[in-house]
Amino acid sequence: MKKIIRVAFVGAGQRGPSLLKHLANMSDVQVVAVCDKYEDRTEKMKNIVEKAGKPTPFTTQNYREIIARGGIDAAVVATDWNMHVPITVDFMEAGIQVGFEVGGCDSVEECWELVRTYRRTGVECMMLENCCYAKKEMQIFNMVKQGLFGEIIHCDGGYIHDLREEILTGKEKRQYRLQNYLNRNCDNYPTHQLGPIAKLLDINRGNRFVSLVSVASKAAGIKQYMKDNEIANKDLLDKEFMQGDVVTTTIKCARGETITLRLDTTLPHFYSRNYNVCGTKARYDENTNCIYCKELEPEQNHEGRGLNYWNNFDKFSEKYGHPLWKEYEEVGIRSGHGGMDWLVLRAFVESVKNGTKPPVDVYDAAAWMCISPLTESSIAMGGAMVEIPDFTYGQWIEEFTPVPSKYSLDVVCEDRSVPIYPEECGEDDAEGNIYSSLG
Repeated sequence: MKKIIRVAFVGAGQRGPSLLKHLANMSDVQVVAVCDKYEDRTEKMKNIVEKAGKPTPFTTQNYREIIARGGIDAAVVATDWNMHVPITVDFMEAGIQVGFEVGGCDSVEECWELVRTYRRTGVECMMLENCCYAKKEMQIFNMVKQGLFGEIIHCDGGYIHDLREEILTGKEKRQYRLQNYLNRNCDNYPTHQLGPIAKLLDINRGNRFVSLVSVASKAAGIKQYMKDNEIANKDLLDKEFMQGDVVTTTIKCARGETITLRLDTTLPHFYSRNYNVCGTKARYDENTNCIYCKELEPEQNHEGRGLNYWNNFDKFSEKYGHPLWKEYEEVGIRSGHGGMDWLVLRAFVESVKNGTKPPVDVYDAAAWMCISPLTESSIAMGGAMVEIPDFTYGQWIEEFTPVPSKYSLDVVCEDRSVPIYPEECGEDDAEGNIYSSLG
């Protein structure tokens, strides 16, 4: 086991700096190199590391220079979607374990390349899907594993987030979403809720995604927003956006479960991952934050359409909360998407230190990311059914024995011998925000 790991960080757009702050403040992590294609961003990354009291890292605009220098144990990739796989593969080929940010990919072949690289080199990679470590998702996972939901039949999920301003300021912010929305029509961001659902349904571990169908609405939300608001990039007024406002995808699983995903990012809406879990004994609904389960609340009935039970989820947290989150709330929750950013990074760091398989492995990443190009194909063919490849080469049907660990997403395991904060760390972010609870 390594006590301290040396990490390179690549990519400092909107997402990268917050992740880098977390890593730089981990006592068992040394950020030794930072990279972004824009020099001003690289300078910002260097300053983040120095502010955390760590030695000045090597800086470059070309990540291949980091590989050539050597001397690192792992890399974190937080670039635009299109570069996640190419950069990850290059690091893996050099024997360097990688944690890469979320998002769909451009082609199914990219997913195969990722899997084949792992099978050839044996070098692990982990998709840093932070929503797998969200408090509610982990509590529901615990409840399902305890049998409270019975047999799972169907799950809903999605990414409903008003991103119109962010998309339209893509040129000014040097952000990747704009070009994707201009040129592609697919579920471009499927993994936030698909990740937790896949873990709930044992995908690649006795179950797998078999096929999907996807349809997209017309694209009108961006145009309306531009009519109603002043935008800096006037050239966009004459552009036609390919991306439909609402993309709806249904996935069929080998064991018979179904999953519905919804991408909805160019219409007005409050943020939601639209998470619903339907079992034979219980149901969870995100938008009412309600657990419907007569075993937990025998008096539940249909009077008033169950209004008395809306927002009842937290009342079950003391008994059914995931042990990782119970400990997290005791020691103090770090900022960053409600605390889950710190947890997903710790899961990655611990896997590198211990030389163990990460909680979200290469087969998970491939199965989740391929949804983007497959929905693109289905939409282009008028909602035709398309098969989802088996990236495990048939190994999904083999008996799976999960390895118990604190950050496991396959079993519920309490292990306080591995602290969430290995030692006293520095500031959490620029404002020093450390939350003691989610509120």
